[in-house]
Amino acid sequence: MQVEAEQFRVELTGYAYRMLGAAAEAEDAVQETLVRAWQHAGRFDPRRGSLRTWLYRIATNVCLDMLRSAQRRARAVDLGPAAEAGSPLGAPLPSGVWVRPVADARVLSADDPAEQAVRRESVRLAFVAALQRLSPRQRAVLILRDVLGWHAGEVADLLGTSVPSVTSALQRARATIRRAGPVAPLEPDAAALLERYCEAFARYDVAAMVALLHEDVTMSMPPFRWWLCGREQIRQVLLHGAGSCRDARMVPVAANGTLGYWQQRPTGPGGAYEPFALMVFETRDGLVSEITTFLDEPAQRWA
Repeated sequence: MQVEAEQFRVELTGYAYRMLGAAAEAEDAVQETLVRAWQHAGRFDPRRGSLRTWLYRIATNVCLDMLRSAQRRARAVDLGPAAEAGSPLGAPLPSGVWVRPVADARVLSADDPAEQAVRRESVRLAFVAALQRLSPRQRAVLILRDVLGWHAGEVADLLGTSVPSVTSALQRARATIRRAGPVAPLEPDAAALLERYCEAFARYDVAAMVALLHEDVTMSMPPFRWWLCGREQIRQVLLHGAGSCRDARMVPVAANGTLGYWQQRPTGPGGAYEPFALMVFETRDGLVSEITTFLDEPAQRWA
């Protein structure tokens, strides 16, 4: 049982990440799922359903339990109006406030390319943040139906409810997601665009960086509530940031179904480069539309 269940770890972690909005909590949830499955292996009856379905039922219950006392995770843009360039960052907020990033390898397995495209978009920061607006059960219904492609009857059986109830919950969930705004699909030339941006960042060429930004680009830096909107606002911040960013280098990483970079700085022994922050980007219309710099992301989770 333990070996058979282990093969579902990545997809279960992806499911739990969408439910909970944080990689560490998702991994804890999956570990608890596998422990419960091992402890109650005698209750699994293959005549009533597959091992995968049984594990999803356990994982859903674990996530719903974890969400009973949890606050809704969000992005900085969801917490208040944009700041002005030069304004103080303010006090850092607890990690539990934020939708956290996740490495693709922990939540995305090698599936059919068409399915993979849907699942990649469903772990983007904006979509995971939109999911957090739903009630926990609506969240489970939408993920199982629209992301994982389960039939309404399968979802109803898993949640112990009726098909009409699932259909109603899905309609309400879809309406809430639509109101949150669309998540732009990953652009085919995004990698080349971000490589140019990071090359400009490495030499701290502000003009070159700004030229690659969308007019209404946003920039945020969790754990701070502070965020900026607009190319000119960000240009002002970049002009005053050369000292702290000089000699930094950017190391690419697959994060949240898109492209991220570890910003590394020569702060280690003998000038060795050390991870400083994880930067996750979004693009639109061939330009950078969103930069989220996680200043408090533990580098060891990405080893």
